Amino acid sequence: MKHTSYFDNFLKNVVNLSQFRLDVLESRVESIYNALKADPVLGPRIIKKIPQGSWPQRTIISPQNGKAFDGDFMLQMKEEPEWQSDLRRYGDAVYNVLHNHSDYKNMKHGRKCRCIYVQYANNAMHVDIVPYVIKSDGTQHIIDRDNKRWEPTNPSGFTTWMQEKDKITGGNLRKVIRLLKFLRDHKNSFTGTKSILITTLLGERVEEWRKIVTPGYYSDLPTALLQIVSDLDEWLQNQPYKPSIQDPSRSGATFDHRWSPETYGYFRDRIHVHAAEIKDAYNETDAETSVAKWQSLFGDKFQAPATSSSSSKYGAAGAVGADSDDGTWSSSRSGRAG
Repeated sequence: MKHTSYFDNFLKNVVNLSQFRLDVLESRVESIYNALKADPVLGPRIIKKIPQGSWPQRTIISPQNGKAFDGDFMLQMKEEPEWQSDLRRYGDAVYNVLHNHSDYKNMKHGRKCRCIYVQYANNAMHVDIVPYVIKSDGTQHIIDRDNKRWEPTNPSGFTTWMQEKDKITGGNLRKVIRLLKFLRDHKNSFTGTKSILITTLLGERVEEWRKIVTPGYYSDLPTALLQIVSDLDEWLQNQPYKPSIQDPSRSGATFDHRWSPETYGYFRDRIHVHAAEIKDAYNETDAETSVAKWQSLFGDKFQAPATSSSSSKYGAAGAVGADSDDGTWSSSRSGRAG
């Protein structure tokens, strides 16, 4: 059974990052950006900021207790021909401003392969700043610091692809992505698979023609979860070795370098298990047993809403229809999933 109201309640009260935390994230990103723009050397080299990753894609979730959540933004910078011989200078320029800034010099901060990060107190959150350049020939790039090379990207193209896929599912794709990320982060399932891979693999399984062949294929969240994860499982079972995962924005980049053969194999095996668990819970006709099976998958916090309008103990257990938006986000942004 579907237990649609349980899913709504679970997303709203357990999975989703709260609006308060989203507002804090937005405020801190704005403060960092203003500090970078105000620097007399770096500021003139900055064009704008572009939120990216799970934050603008609305697939960010609440972190495990004691762990940080993160938000990313691209810092669009002017192309600097004199930095061509050492592309690390883009990241170094950002790092140096933060390293010497009164607000950030005493906070944990540093450089990673593609970004500069700022870690906030008590491991509450961190912000990643990704230098991003549109070159004179119109191509878009971030910088692979470890290999000292440009890496193609297309953040607006990824956003458009994601929105188109989500629209096919009536807004259920991004909720399915959040549920899979919850299984990874809170149930320690398929650890080692980055969010960009989960987002891309699930989105690639969504096809308009499926709704023509089977009306209602993505009609509500539990149905979309069943269909998309089952389709992913079927695809993965035909990929015994780590496949190449192309950036769907057609930037020319691939994402599968974020997997090792071992983490790919583990992800493939765990999705196979979860697809069977989801199918079993969905097809279970006894309401109480079905809830128990969903709770076995998602945990004991998969519960009925406290103030359900339904007179039934199991609420909208078998209801079919579009899932209402949970209303966690008050604004939309553009960017690439991270």
